Amino acid sequence: MEHALSPTTLAELRRPRPYPAVSVLTPTHRREPEKTQDPVRLRNVVAEAKRQLEHDPAIPRDRRVDVEAQLDQALAEVDLTHAEDGLVIFAAPGEHQVWSVARSVPERVVLSDTFLTRNLVSAQAAERPFWVLSVAADRVTLWSGGADRVVEERSGGFPLLRANPNFDPERQERLGDMPSTYRDEGTRHFLREADRAMGAVLRGSPRPLYVTGEPAALSLLTDVGEATKAATQVPRAGLAHAGPNEVWLAVRPLIEAEEARGVDSVADELETARGHKEFVAGVDEVWQNAMQARVRLLAVEENYRVTVRDDGAHLVPADSGDLDAREDIVDEIVEKCLDTGAEVRFVPDGTLGEAGGIAGVLRY
Repeated sequence: MEHALSPTTLAELRRPRPYPAVSVLTPTHRREPEKTQDPVRLRNVVAEAKRQLEHDPAIPRDRRVDVEAQLDQALAEVDLTHAEDGLVIFAAPGEHQVWSVARSVPERVVLSDTFLTRNLVSAQAAERPFWVLSVAADRVTLWSGGADRVVEERSGGFPLLRANPNFDPERQERLGDMPSTYRDEGTRHFLREADRAMGAVLRGSPRPLYVTGEPAALSLLTDVGEATKAATQVPRAGLAHAGPNEVWLAVRPLIEAEEARGVDSVADELETARGHKEFVAGVDEVWQNAMQARVRLLAVEENYRVTVRDDGAHLVPADSGDLDAREDIVDEIVEKCLDTGAEVRFVPDGTLGEAGGIAGVLRY
């Protein structure tokens, strides 16, 4: 199952496809007892997708059979043992993808000529993704981080391995000369290559970067590198050869401190916007301004959800069972704001007070 949404991947997902491009969304659960119902719910929503394919006269039989087979393959790839909060399946002629997201999604099936990406985009923004680069003289490992975990990223040439480095461990042990490892010209070249590889990753998927390693390694990387100079350094050795839990525990305090500073910054910006009459709040008012690309900063409480319908002039409350209900309007707003260059920040529940779960700062 897929987790990381890069700009390149998003552009590919948004590419028009031969009809039908099928998007299947269903909420999933991390814990019992709700988790036990996830397999049944998933089979039912896939069955509903097949039913819609069967009854759509615009779909030729051979294409329908192809997409149904893609749905079956996607279903076989789903691993609900490690489910997060939502599951998104994309299927079109000749292709399918399965995405696990750490944000709840509404249960729905959409047949169109493009995949429905708003829920992926919103989940990615909510996770506040980051990179962790763990460096050692013989290995450099890249980790992709999210809300509560890191996973090893095996792309962009990572992990980088240095074959048979010419170290003298007996001499190092005898003389306590470990820093000499990082005065070796081969090590300098190795870390310079790691910096270049990291630069390519950051160009394709810009995120905050944390670099772990022993102090001598971090010093050398600063000396020879360019892309990693602005990274936050974590002086902790051994993580290039460690597992994800150890890496997460090493960077977690820094991540949490940065998030706390971010929440304070958002609150200050919203308060300043009130004084300059650049403040909007509530789903309808924020939606209207988002559609006009006027939102510069969007703040959303992490678990804020609301179901609405469009009465032609405003968004009004609706029940989830209503025919024209829009259950993922918050994700729509998030995607629209990101597409128009706004900064989107998710904040803890209750942070926005009377704003009603969602607020924004206007450009003008």
